[in-house]
Amino acid sequence: MISVRGFRPVLILLSIAALIMFAACGGGGDSSPEAKRQFLSVGTAPPGGAFFVVGGAIAEVADAFADPLPWQVNAEATKGTQENIRRLAGGELDFALANAAISYFAVRGEGKWEGEQPIRAVMTLAPNVALFIAQQSSAVKTISDLKGQRVVVGPAGAGFEYFLEPILKAHGVTYADFTPLNNTQAGAVDMLADGSAAAVFLGGAVPTASITQACASQDIHFVPFDEDAKAQLFNDYPFFNAMTIPADAYSDLNEPFAGMNVGAMHLITSANVDEETVYNFTKIVYNNRAEVVKKHPAGKAINPKNVIRDTGTPFHPGAIRFYKEIGIWPSETAGQ
Repeated sequence: MISVRGFRPVLILLSIAALIMFAACGGGGDSSPEAKRQFLSVGTAPPGGAFFVVGGAIAEVADAFADPLPWQVNAEATKGTQENIRRLAGGELDFALANAAISYFAVRGEGKWEGEQPIRAVMTLAPNVALFIAQQSSAVKTISDLKGQRVVVGPAGAGFEYFLEPILKAHGVTYADFTPLNNTQAGAVDMLADGSAAAVFLGGAVPTASITQACASQDIHFVPFDEDAKAQLFNDYPFFNAMTIPADAYSDLNEPFAGMNVGAMHLITSANVDEETVYNFTKIVYNNRAEVVKKHPAGKAINPKNVIRDTGTPFHPGAIRFYKEIGIWPSETAGQ
């Protein structure tokens, strides 16, 4: 009979071998695909606007074409640009859509921002063409005529003041010169119709649904921008640029309107997101931009000329790396 004592060395060796094999197989840890998956979030805006649809399209494309990267990319409805910037800074979002005018001031810690926000641009998207409209019968014919009137200046908390205040200042007008009102774009059109507002500030991609709605039910006057004021804005802020609205965009336009892009939609991220993630995300979305277009026409802005346009927010190194790789990053800004 063999004693128990004789088994001890064998048992110890077997135990050690078992532990080694267990560790080699991922011992104790979760080796499932889900454990290795990287979850990425894209902040958008409330349903009903272009940010919600375009952000969703970008997230879908980044997710669908991520293979072999172990990504799961989801869009998240938010309150819009200001919330997106704050949540990017706090590490709650990975990417987000934003208005370039608001980003401009946020990254500098100006306006209502408390300190410089650590955000970086990934790609410049569709322009935001905004302007004042009034009824033909209104006394408001120029921006100076807004003084003393009731004027809708955008939804509460949307951040329109970041681009509207500079526009007004360039025309010699301030918020104190009139009664500013807040409403949605559709609500603003109703206020214009019932006379509770003398003018409203509307915008987005052309044609903008709210302006189309206004022209269908009212005789609309498109309030012109002063040419000297526009030149000053273009000189002072990189997010402003000329944008002509074609005469056939709206039924009440008889000739092209010399409008402005008041802050393009752009895709941003946190400065703290690693370069490799941003590089791959930029590459996937850019190379599959035709799929974004299928979901929203704003995807057409993802093109070699527009996507790298400087709106005043520094680009993330990961995005720059991809744009240099495909030869579209301008040499004069290669130091970014």
